[in-house]
Amino acid sequence: MVATMKKFVFISFHKDYDRFLHALRDMGMIHVVEQENRMIDEEQLQDHLAEAKRLDESIKKLKQARDKKNPAPFLDIDITRGMDIPAEIEKIDNRKSTLHQQLQVSLKERDNLLPWGNFDPENIHKLQKAGYHLRFFIVPDKEYDPEWETKYNAIVIHKETSKTYFVTVTKGAEVADDLQLEEMKIPEVSLESLANLIDSLDEKIAEQNSALKTLATEIPSAEAALKSLESEIFFTKVARSATPAAEEKLLLLQGWAPEENVEEITRYLESQDVYYQLSDPTPEDDVPIKFKNNRFMRLFEPIAELYMLPKYNEIDLTPFFAPFYMIFFGLSLGDIGYGTLLFVGATLVRIFGKQKISKTMRGMLALVQILGVSTMVCGLLTGGFFGFNIYETHITLFQKLKEQIFFDNEQMFMLSLLLGVVQIMFAMFLKIINRVKQFGWMQTLSTIGWFVLLLSVIVAYLLPAWMPMGGTLHLIVMGLAAILIFFLNSPGKNPFLNLGLGLWDTYNMATGLLGDILSYVRLFALGLSGGILASVFNSLALGLKPDNLIGGSIVFLLIFLFGHAINMFMNVLGAFVHPLRLTFVEFYKNAEFEGGGKKYNPFKK
Repeated sequence: MVATMKKFVFISFHKDYDRFLHALRDMGMIHVVEQENRMIDEEQLQDHLAEAKRLDESIKKLKQARDKKNPAPFLDIDITRGMDIPAEIEKIDNRKSTLHQQLQVSLKERDNLLPWGNFDPENIHKLQKAGYHLRFFIVPDKEYDPEWETKYNAIVIHKETSKTYFVTVTKGAEVADDLQLEEMKIPEVSLESLANLIDSLDEKIAEQNSALKTLATEIPSAEAALKSLESEIFFTKVARSATPAAEEKLLLLQGWAPEENVEEITRYLESQDVYYQLSDPTPEDDVPIKFKNNRFMRLFEPIAELYMLPKYNEIDLTPFFAPFYMIFFGLSLGDIGYGTLLFVGATLVRIFGKQKISKTMRGMLALVQILGVSTMVCGLLTGGFFGFNIYETHITLFQKLKEQIFFDNEQMFMLSLLLGVVQIMFAMFLKIINRVKQFGWMQTLSTIGWFVLLLSVIVAYLLPAWMPMGGTLHLIVMGLAAILIFFLNSPGKNPFLNLGLGLWDTYNMATGLLGDILSYVRLFALGLSGGILASVFNSLALGLKPDNLIGGSIVFLLIFLFGHAINMFMNVLGAFVHPLRLTFVEFYKNAEFEGGGKKYNPFKK
């Protein structure tokens, strides 16, 4: 259900506004209505947003850089230090960028020099001083002329990829002009020096990577700094939300708080000498939504939030779809073994990871446990256990269970349709309640007519002795329902208009309702397909294993584990998604859920 909210309107003198906001944030219970009425601290807000973005990117980079196999322990949290981390990362990135550029240039020089071998360029300069000219050339093999060896003392140094690398040694003559070839520049460093330089650059880059890994030990400080900055951003946005009055001497701020916290809030505000007004929400107000469900239903709230939150004056459908979703998941997965794995896996994570997992994750694991139990119970209907059927064994307990709860395919098909009828009828009942809550009884008469009509057909089909199909009692009930449907669907309007709307509503119900109910066949289809795939993998594992005991066991286990891992992944995904569709499409539509609520987000540090 949705918690009852109260509206606060605060009035503050402009000189006391900053002190008032800090007091409001320290209280941490008021959802402030953010507006863009005031443009104070715009530059500061933009600076905070830019810094928050840098911190967020820095945290992501540090998490990527952290040694996953042997992570160093985190250091103590220091928010001031956390604020400096983006600048440190920027320095490291700049150094790495410079080193990478130098490395690329050095690697290119090395690749150019490799064919010529390792020599000292200083010796070439000595030859030049002695009057000997050493020139470096590269030509295609077809263009190399052996006469150059006699005329210019050409010496072939290396041949590769149809290219010839050679040098000429002459005294006095300018060979490049005579040969009409493009001359290669004389290397300035030796190959050995280049190799040493590359090794040195690699070491320096490794040092920077190591520095980044060391910096990753301060991730908690960076995250704390980000939270602190987000708090300041929130504060600045709230500060801009006040409406000025009395020539901007007074500032008006609107907020919301759960009714259960009102007493504590008013006591705190009175101690701070703050003027405020307290009132109930009006139909025009955009009231923030805070769920208020019991411990079990609270587990399904993340599922409800995947779609959208209800409006304040709507019914929260979370407690009403939760039992259905649990059953639908179990039927879609429908295997005792898979359900056992889900339950045991979630339980072990909760036990052994108790100190590491968050409160939200504990709630998700509890939901997985519940869905695992539901799968185990629903699996008993068909007897599937990792693709094997427990009811085909001769164990006495299983044979007794088969007599009591076993469902064949036809019965599972009918069960899926029956669940669809039940959930859609329940959704229509909630639609009646929702309309009464929002618009009053008169706007629900048509929906009541449809509900009574459909319910009478179901009762006449199931209990013909009490109310025969088409009998006098049934006809009276259907007649009364028809009056509500065709003549009271829009009270106060023209009867002919009501009749037209009733006929249009009848067409939509006749076409839409049948399609909605048939959608629930997917519960049967998913469970059946998953069981068939599981049995296929079992047949493969048994059929492909060799006769050797050890080798056969290994092959059987590999195929069995791999096949069921794939099948379980696909079926769990389907069992999660398809009940969501039945909930958000069929159930929500027939309950006339509108949604669009905003989540309650109190102004706090």
